[in-house]
Amino acid sequence: MTISKKMEGFITKSSWIRKMFEEGGRLKALHGADKVYDFSLGNPNLPPPEHFSRVLIETVTTCGPDSHCYMPNTGYPDVCRAIADYLSREQQTPVGAGDVIMTCGAAGALNVVLKAVLDPGDEVLCPAPYFVEYGFYADNHGGVLKTVPTRPDFTLDLEAMAAAIGPRTKVVLINSPNNPTGQIYSAESLAALAGILKEKSAALGRSLYLVSDEPYRKITYDGAVVPSIFAAYPDTVICTSYSKDISIPGERLGFAAVNPAAGHHRDLLGAMTLANRILGFVNAPALMQRVVAAMQGASVDIGQYARKRELLCDGLAAAGYRFVKPAGAFYLFPQTPIPDDVDFVRALQEELILVVPGSGFGCPGHFRIAFCVDDATIVNALPGFARVMDRFR
Repeated sequence: MTISKKMEGFITKSSWIRKMFEEGGRLKALHGADKVYDFSLGNPNLPPPEHFSRVLIETVTTCGPDSHCYMPNTGYPDVCRAIADYLSREQQTPVGAGDVIMTCGAAGALNVVLKAVLDPGDEVLCPAPYFVEYGFYADNHGGVLKTVPTRPDFTLDLEAMAAAIGPRTKVVLINSPNNPTGQIYSAESLAALAGILKEKSAALGRSLYLVSDEPYRKITYDGAVVPSIFAAYPDTVICTSYSKDISIPGERLGFAAVNPAAGHHRDLLGAMTLANRILGFVNAPALMQRVVAAMQGASVDIGQYARKRELLCDGLAAAGYRFVKPAGAFYLFPQTPIPDDVDFVRALQEELILVVPGSGFGCPGHFRIAFCVDDATIVNALPGFARVMDRFR
């Protein structure tokens, strides 16, 4: 074999999400795109906010001769300042431009943080279910992902989290609203988690970092609010992107923000700034940095995702599916009526319905539906969902 043994193993275990996406392409070519109901990928189907195009055009037309030069490793200072001003309001904590590092999406931000803090063998603790690529990100920097089950409603199991923290734990990584469950971790649970981390940090004699992956922060329902992570605990880092809230995933634009109250604030920012360069990202795309500076607080029409959520939840409930209604994001994570979620997902494929087994998210016995699709896909898939449930019930 000409590739590394590690990558060979990773390919074997590679993301179920991508596997199902590729299967969708095959089935669409075979049956026609309108006959395949593809819920496999969290690819936003809503257009960006109306003023995005106007800002983009204005940005392009006003670019000067120095607009495409190298920039500081952290990104354009005025862009970082615009984001910091917005974060100060959102996080209820004064944030400065120097606390923000522009990155190539949330994935870039997470890799920058993990590169900055992990030594070989250090553990990244994460509640399950979780986004499957977290394990790869930890491994990129010599770390090991260690998962902790959540409660039946996918809220944090604080006792289990406390028990899982050991001598090699360096980072606790959370994702709220969560992919794949849509659960939002409450302010009370974050305060309790902060208490655990403070106690464990004191016992270990070093900082435990709480890293919050927040690309779905603005996609919430029924008045739900995503609490401030900075207000909960000092040694925190936010990693996020504009992919979901303004529907520009292909632009790969995000940022990492360090809590100004972090104990090793200057060292952490210095390490992250260098990591942003030496990992090969170098800088987030220059044009999109300028555009998002004018898009702070903007989002797509969340009401459209709310309507899709109702269509899907009402239809699946009527068919007998059991699930926790998501408080945010655009995913539903129902239980499978049989223990083997992969088998159940294969049965749905026979109805040309593509979803992702919960095993891919560290939570067997469930499957993920990405409902960021057109309404017709949801409505037309519901009879097939019902037929498969009838077969196994």
